Amino acid sequence: MGAYSHMACKTCYPDMEVLPSPSFEDALAAVRNKQARLAMIPIENSTAGRVADIHTLLPGSGLFIIGEHFESIRHCLLATHDADENTLKTVTSHVQALGQCRKNLRAMGLVREPFADTAGSAKHVAELGDNTIAGIASELAAEVYGLQVIKRDLQDEGHNTTRFVVLSRTPLDQTEITGPVITSFTFEVRNIPAALYKALGGFATNSVNMTKLESYYESESFTATEFYADIVGHEGMANVARAMEELRFHTKRVRVFGTYPMERNRGMA
Repeated sequence: MGAYSHMACKTCYPDMEVLPSPSFEDALAAVRNKQARLAMIPIENSTAGRVADIHTLLPGSGLFIIGEHFESIRHCLLATHDADENTLKTVTSHVQALGQCRKNLRAMGLVREPFADTAGSAKHVAELGDNTIAGIASELAAEVYGLQVIKRDLQDEGHNTTRFVVLSRTPLDQTEITGPVITSFTFEVRNIPAALYKALGGFATNSVNMTKLESYYESESFTATEFYADIVGHEGMANVARAMEELRFHTKRVRVFGTYPMERNRGMA
């Protein structure tokens, strides 16, 4: 409780009960096992980049992306009520949060220790009751775990934003979505010269806007490169269908995670 995912859930689904999960994998499993209806998962941050493990977890989850949400991240330095900046020596939080506050933490002379998640670090600090250790989490986490806010807006960049995706057991019907849409998918290129160039050529020739493309390795091999991509549009559109057909011709495998409404705040993220 008190994580930024918790805040994103409250923003997008204020009438739904939030079910905390100890890890991303547990959150996906909760939806797959029908313990939860939806999962709200962070996928990338404007300052720190891709959230680790997400691209490897999604393909095996059996779930579909049905929405996206951009949450403004305002990190707080949290500690016990008898602590202040002079007593603090160590700070703990999720590695992404530590990275997003790196310059400020270095200026404060605090030793950084990674933790599983931001809200968990706040809970850990509260349980320790040690005025030499602080956590980085949301102001909501301070309320939940009875901590004081030593410093607000600890993040190095003022525009710090995290993109979340909403996952469900069933995909949306793309024909029923109004307005601009995003389609997310991964693909593995063939191990031949110019494979990526050939695979992506159809998006250029068919005027399909690709808003995201990044590579990652799904296994220990450095020869099987996977790519994650977001495009504007869906396969019910003629130009997108042609581009995806060409992509499938030049790749070993394509996995479509879903087509969903484009978040209206996307352009301001």
